Amino acid sequence: MNQPDAVTAPVALHLAVGSGTDVGLRRKVNEDSLFAQHPVYIVADGMGGHEAGDKASQAVVLELSRLAGRAAVTPDELADSLDRAHAAVRVIAEGTSRGAGSTLTGVVVSVQGGRPHWLVFNIGDSRVYLLRGGDFVQLTVDHSIAQEMIDEGTLAREDLATYAGRNVITKAVGADHSDADFWLYPIVTGDRLVMCSDGLSGEVTDEGIVAQLVANLDPQAAADALVADALAHGGRDNVTVLVVDAVAGGVSVDLEEATIAAEARPADIDDELEANTIEIPRKGGRGIV
Repeated sequence: MNQPDAVTAPVALHLAVGSGTDVGLRRKVNEDSLFAQHPVYIVADGMGGHEAGDKASQAVVLELSRLAGRAAVTPDELADSLDRAHAAVRVIAEGTSRGAGSTLTGVVVSVQGGRPHWLVFNIGDSRVYLLRGGDFVQLTVDHSIAQEMIDEGTLAREDLATYAGRNVITKAVGADHSDADFWLYPIVTGDRLVMCSDGLSGEVTDEGIVAQLVANLDPQAAADALVADALAHGGRDNVTVLVVDAVAGGVSVDLEEATIAAEARPADIDDELEANTIEIPRKGGRGIV
């Protein structure tokens, strides 16, 4: 799993990747899975215990891995792959007594208007973060009871780490009515993305994540440090981390016109998420928003 990867795609995009995963200090089985091969970079966190959780996340990764090896992925291609992942997990669930499911988060590289973009997607509470310049933001929104309470104003974000129901999710791959959320961002040279299961976000604060990203310029070293940090803070769950750096080929905010620079900058997270959310119409009337 801990293998750096570097790829060069058409549009001169060059990415460097580091990854790490660990069963943690309290679990016996690692139900997390990850995949990092251009243009697909994903993390999945399975549910269903030793009977099916690992199989569910592996099935999700297998379906999306079929998109690897091409220069870029279109939104429709991604949505079709997610449909197949849902179906694959449902097959696994039917053969178990407890059922099965998986979170899924990550990015695929998509070319829009001739420029490379991060096509970010999420189902569940695994996350994608972006470090761009001095800004660190969570690009995904958790599908969880806790997030709904935060949105309603009944739970303060600073109390999330100690909230007893923080791990209860409202969407999962394989479950009914679990459409993904999608966001589209221009890739900026120097971007650093972090994809992770809640084994990281549940143990390490945003400030702690940033500290390791700043201290470790190599993506593999950063991934290793983040996994180690999660274990040092308790390691109560499986932890999986994927770090992706845009080394070259993205938008240069120093050279491009001001409108492109503004579009690419993750200023206020709430405004930015709304502005960059996209809808992918689906065949048969089902929408994924």
